[in-house]
Amino acid sequence: MAELRAVVMRPDLERLGRYDPVRVRQRFLDAFVAANTWVIVVEGEDVGLVAVRSENDAVWIEHFYLAPAVQGQGLGSEVLAGVLAEKGRESARDLAEAPPFRLNVLQGSPARRLYERHGFVVESEDAVDVFMRAESRRR
Repeated sequence: MAELRAVVMRPDLERLGRYDPVRVRQRFLDAFVAANTWVIVVEGEDVGLVAVRSENDAVWIEHFYLAPAVQGQGLGSEVLAGVLAEKGRESARDLAEAPPFRLNVLQGSPARRLYERHGFVVESEDAVDVFMRAESRRR
């Protein structure tokens, strides 16, 4: 999965002048929590992953990577919609007020359009990252 992260993020990190082949993998490995992570499987093949971490003040989508071969086919939208629905329901059950979803995406990443289509808006940004937020949808 660290290798998938490196492959997926490389174009954006190179564009930003921040690609380091060791660091891109190590940052994933340092933050990896198996209990928070789901592997995305299509036709028996591992093609991606998504990791979600719940905090009191937000539900963080920390890692969401799809292999380039399956990007642009609606899979990312399907997975993200499922995560938002499931985690929104869990938050609504567990807390009186469901916390928002949060994530960050690299500046100029095409993934930002996916998040915007699902209701994420820019909360803040810097030269490298765009921090986004979406309200939890209770169902």
